[in-house]
Amino acid sequence: MTNAKRALWGYFFIGPQLIGLILFALIPLVYALSLSLMKWDGFGEKTFIGLGNFVIQFHDEHFWKALINTAYYTVLVIPLSICLAMLVAIALNKVKGKNVYRVFYFMPVVTSTVSVGVIWMWVLNGDFGILNEILKRIGITGPKWLTDTEWVIPSIAMLSIWSGLGHNMVIFLAGLQGISSSYYEAAEIDGASGMQKFWHITLPLLSPTTFFITIMSIIGSFQVFDQAFVMTNGGPAKASYTLVFHIYDRAFINFRMGESAAAAMILFAIILTFTLVQLKMSKRWVHYEG
Repeated sequence: MTNAKRALWGYFFIGPQLIGLILFALIPLVYALSLSLMKWDGFGEKTFIGLGNFVIQFHDEHFWKALINTAYYTVLVIPLSICLAMLVAIALNKVKGKNVYRVFYFMPVVTSTVSVGVIWMWVLNGDFGILNEILKRIGITGPKWLTDTEWVIPSIAMLSIWSGLGHNMVIFLAGLQGISSSYYEAAEIDGASGMQKFWHITLPLLSPTTFFITIMSIIGSFQVFDQAFVMTNGGPAKASYTLVFHIYDRAFINFRMGESAAAAMILFAIILTFTLVQLKMSKRWVHYEG
């Protein structure tokens, strides 16, 4: 087969994905950017106002409230979700019947977010929720999880950590199974303990997987919306009002499409910045087997 035919087959196979990327990602991104420069209520004519929508966002207390809430949620979710997923993956890596455990841990990932949110509203109910009942039996008075401004973000974070555990765990398991057993055999010959093997073999060789999960988790955490919408509707007192909730609120509640698009572009810039910074820093701590 000639190089030209190989190239043609390559374009043939990547064509559907490329078309989807252009239609459902790049074109909407360009349109959102153009809309962020307009004043539009979704029905009438668009009026060009330049960077006016961005100025409005930076002077909007609701935008800053949403940004602070989203950052707080991210700080809670990322370290705990990654550490728990790694520990569970390590625990299951050598266990018999690990495929069965994978299914159980992965079930929340494929369950509807709305269904999970409704169930957790019952679990976290401050008056008769099962979590507070368990705490009461051990002598602890549980808080009003979803109606207390101090506890609502940690409550949503708990749900996200639980529901996303299986996804990250499966990826970590794949990373662990890609580490050659020869490293551990050599370490055992040298008399290394289990903790030494973990710190000097598992963690370094698992760093590419950890890096990937970290990037994807941060992107996902900054886009949190479903849980807050279903469980609290952004309350109480906007304590669970996130950036994507703010984008939704401006577009479909207040019909300020330009402001919504501007907030979306700011969110895009934040995520892009975090991703680029992580890519830059990854050279210091990500180690590839070779």
